[in-house]
Amino acid sequence: MGAWALRQPALPSPDDRQRMKILLERSGKRMEFTTGWMAGSGPGTLMTVLIGVFVVLAVWAIGRGLYVWNKNNHSPRQTRNARVVTKRMKVSGLRHSMAGDITGRNGFHSSASTRYFATFELEDGQRLEFSVNDSEYGMLAEGDQGQLSFQGTRYLGFDRA
Repeated sequence: MGAWALRQPALPSPDDRQRMKILLERSGKRMEFTTGWMAGSGPGTLMTVLIGVFVVLAVWAIGRGLYVWNKNNHSPRQTRNARVVTKRMKVSGLRHSMAGDITGRNGFHSSASTRYFATFELEDGQRLEFSVNDSEYGMLAEGDQGQLSFQGTRYLGFDRA
C-alpha cells in the first residue's frame, strides 16, 4: 500500500470557497463548507447519535441483567460448609444544588444508598462474595461458621452451626 492511500482529501482553500460561493449564488444555489466528523450535519443529527448511544447502553444493561438472572436460575442450589471471612459496605452518594442554582445559594439536596457484601470461605478454600441485605449483614460476624446456601451468584442464606 503506497503513501498516496493514507492521504486525506484536501479541502478547498478560502479563495476557492469564495469563488465557488459566488458561482453558486449566481446560479441560485447555496453551498456551505464545514469540517469535522459530522460535516454537514446539524444539531438534530448529534441528538440522534446521543439518543442512539443511550438506547444501546440501556439495552446492553437490561440484557446483561437478564443474562445473570437467567444464569442464576439455571444454576443448582448449593448448601456448603463455610466461614464468614469479611464484610464490607459500599456507600454511594449524590449531592446536587436545589432550584438549578450551581452556586448552592438555595441549598443542596443529598441522598445516599448503601450496599452490603459478605465474603465466605468454603471448606476447599474457595472464597465467594455475595451482596446481602442490611438485616443479614447485621446478623453476620466475621469468623462465624455454618451452612451457606447460594445459587450461582445469588445469596440465599447462612445458617450458623
